[in-house]
Amino acid sequence: MSVFPARRAVSAGRALPPTGGNPPQDEPSGTLAPVRPSPFGWARRRRAERGARRMEAAGARALGQLDSLGPAWHVIEWPRADPSDALLGSGHDDRAGFLAIGPSGLFAISIVDHGRNRVLVAGDVVQINGKRPPYVADARRDAKRASKVLTKAVGKTIPVAPVLAFVGSGDISVYGLPKDILMATHRELDRLLVAGGARISPATAEKLAQVAQHPATWMDGTYRPAADYRWYEDSRMAADKRANHR
Repeated sequence: MSVFPARRAVSAGRALPPTGGNPPQDEPSGTLAPVRPSPFGWARRRRAERGARRMEAAGARALGQLDSLGPAWHVIEWPRADPSDALLGSGHDDRAGFLAIGPSGLFAISIVDHGRNRVLVAGDVVQINGKRPPYVADARRDAKRASKVLTKAVGKTIPVAPVLAFVGSGDISVYGLPKDILMATHRELDRLLVAGGARISPATAEKLAQVAQHPATWMDGTYRPAADYRWYEDSRMAADKRANHR
């Protein structure tokens, strides 16, 4: 929030001689004038607060759609921006999102709140109200970082799929989907997550959720769970057990 700079009060003995009226009274040395917030700073703060409330409501609508998935699925809040990126000013802390972990795998879900605005999707470009925020690039980066951190913590390759979930009533026109990223409205989010079938067991999903919930996993990757994780890329496997060869 920008504010007017604080001004140090000046004593009468150091001020210019008055041209008329009562002479100014001496003020205690070292006192500061009241700091008044800038009207522009106040307006920006109000807009940011409204935007945060809208984004929170959009995230809640998407989360509510996942209630039907059952106890085998876990929703995890995680630091989506890399701390080093935040120091450089490149993190987008105003975005909403979460990790969804279940038998179908791990998904880094980014919420796009478009309200009543029309959405145009053309490959990696998402245009809303004439603007083109880097939603696709941010979602890919978030999923890549989550995969890297969890792989380091577990000791095995843990793929994480990026997902864009659109929350709003405006029309969505698609002229070509981006590669390696999933998209859906929040009403279709639960069906999208289970469409890939079962790739890991509910027990492994729960263990991975425990790793993702631990703060040390995201801080320095020092969390080392004492558990056996089996992940198989073959999507035909209904669980994380090896097939019996005869």
